[in-house]
Amino acid sequence: MLRGYRELKVWQRSMDLVEESYRLTATFPKHELYGLTSQLRRAAVSVAANIAEGHGREHLGEYLHSLSIANGSLMELETHLLIGRRMNYIPAEDENGCLLHAAEVGRMLAGLIRALKRRSP
Repeated sequence: MLRGYRELKVWQRSMDLVEESYRLTATFPKHELYGLTSQLRRAAVSVAANIAEGHGREHLGEYLHSLSIANGSLMELETHLLIGRRMNYIPAEDENGCLLHAAEVGRMLAGLIRALKRRSP
């Protein structure tokens, strides 16, 4: 039995995605600090934070809602990555690696949501 959100593999991998996002955006132009850099970082943080928040909620419906928000933030993160590549801020190989990582987190989120829905009355 899980004792806390930090034991969830999906949370752990989403935290890795936060680190990767910060590393990628560290080389973005300074004029993007309050634009794309901030947006991309916030989206990554939101994925991990919403998984944690949902796990701490009392009701299953609230947990599922938080996981849905995390999934939306993941889609936002992917979009910011694609924009970063189009603007030539991110090398293609870094974009591909980060998108694969995001897809993995997405699959894990979908699996957690399915498992929780099966437990629902």
